Amino acid sequence: MSNVHELSFLKEKIQELKDLGVYRKLPILESASEAEVILNGKRVINLSSNNYLGFANHPRLKKAAIEAVEKYGVGSGAVRTIIGNMDLHEEMERLLAEFKREEAVMTFQSGFNCNAGTIQAITEKGDVIISDELNHASIIDGARLSRADKTVYKHSDMNHLEAVLKECRAKYRNILIITDGVFSMDGDIAPLPDIVELAEKYSAMTYVDDAHGSGVLGESGRGTVDHFHLHGRVDFSIGTLSKAIGVIGGYVAGSETMREWLSHRGRPLLFSTSLPPAAVGSIIEAVKLLMSTTEYTDRLWDNARFFKEKISRLGFNIGNSETPITPVIIGDEAKTMEFSRRLFENGVFVSGIVFPTVPKGLGRVRCMVTAGHTKEQLERAVEVFKLVGEEMRIL
Repeated sequence: MSNVHELSFLKEKIQELKDLGVYRKLPILESASEAEVILNGKRVINLSSNNYLGFANHPRLKKAAIEAVEKYGVGSGAVRTIIGNMDLHEEMERLLAEFKREEAVMTFQSGFNCNAGTIQAITEKGDVIISDELNHASIIDGARLSRADKTVYKHSDMNHLEAVLKECRAKYRNILIITDGVFSMDGDIAPLPDIVELAEKYSAMTYVDDAHGSGVLGESGRGTVDHFHLHGRVDFSIGTLSKAIGVIGGYVAGSETMREWLSHRGRPLLFSTSLPPAAVGSIIEAVKLLMSTTEYTDRLWDNARFFKEKISRLGFNIGNSETPITPVIIGDEAKTMEFSRRLFENGVFVSGIVFPTVPKGLGRVRCMVTAGHTKEQLERAVEVFKLVGEEMRIL
């Protein structure tokens, strides 16, 4: 009998990862996602979570989740177009639209689903998608699902974007410019005002994936569009409900027209069961919290500035980050993974990120500072960075 079931071609690829020093096993979290966690049986300071505001284990969100389960059960039982569209989903979208200061919001089951579902629904053959070269993997995959042509502009390079727009304008019916709001690997912010001006000049639509701007930038975390006061000038503003909001899901904020069309053509919406009541109940509570206070975003930024200042003073390369995302760039792939491993041994968890997620030779540990960290925890983490940095002769 043939040994086809052994998947030997995959075994070879796995061995290649081991040879390159980038093979890993999934870490196992044995506690709630907090500033300190139990990971693989060890208590460590957590600098790897997207739980920016500390909402993932917030008592008010947990209470709202439990109440939603008591009333609505654990699942919605269907896709939204059949009988899975609860009054709870409608309330969440109304509230999110109010929070984002936009006309309407359409939610999806994840941020990834949001890009996979929206990009292919709003573009077609005869259109072109112009994408920043450092855009998130979900945007790349979302664009692949579209029958539109695709082209890329150099990262945040407005001269290059304009050259591409000039070249494309006469050839295509619709042009969609896509950018991350905050770039997840470097923590830099897209030059959104310039992008919007160019888009208006060349009659192009704009699409901003604000996964790392949601709950972080703008008034009380209203995002990059709010940060730059561009309401009504960005056609599709994507937010996540799994990072700063602390739960799961994604959404598109924009016009009522956008919402109406996606309810007919957003494939994850049509073919995948809607968000469970517990998630929706806690998302509603999170947004209400943000609308009532800036306490959480203020604390997040205070902690981020504190940590960045200390870590850069030690002499680490933290790149061009303008947000709480703080990359500590090590360079070599295997050395980066070793640095991450030694930090963990000394009580700090920061995941190593290497090629293909970032370009070869730009391996880094990406530090995610949150509102949940105390100054004492951050100081302890900095001490561990210093110790391991000196041991490995990085400093």
